[in-house]
Amino acid sequence: MSVGLQSRMWVAAQFGLIAAMLLWPADWGWSGAGFALGAFAVALVLWVFAHNRPGNFNIRPEPKEGGRLVTGGPYRWVRHPMYVALLLGMAGVAAISHGLAQALLWMALLVVLNFKAGLEERLLRERWPDYAGYCARTRRFIPGVW
Repeated sequence: MSVGLQSRMWVAAQFGLIAAMLLWPADWGWSGAGFALGAFAVALVLWVFAHNRPGNFNIRPEPKEGGRLVTGGPYRWVRHPMYVALLLGMAGVAAISHGLAQALLWMALLVVLNFKAGLEERLLRERWPDYAGYCARTRRFIPGVW
């Protein structure tokens, strides 16, 4: 299967799961944890944009032509801070939904983003030889853990 097709499949799965989480019937209501997760996600996105400007990255896991490798700011702590922000935000959605379906869909999103990150990392290693060293010292999603 071509890289382009794999890339489009992971993005489609990601957006399909996000849509399912938002559209699935639930007992939507206030959740302090949900609000906190959403706020943290927004803060992380803003931090990412301060270090990796739009135009340097791609929604698909394929490196942008002419892009540069960013390893500072939030990228110093995790290799995929935008995926982490998405996971935090959608965990907030799951919390305010008070629904088992949203929690299960969130777990499926985690799996999809993990595979998407794996494809992206393979392509980044091909583009930037230094990326392998960066991977050795920086975790994928959780600093010091995973």
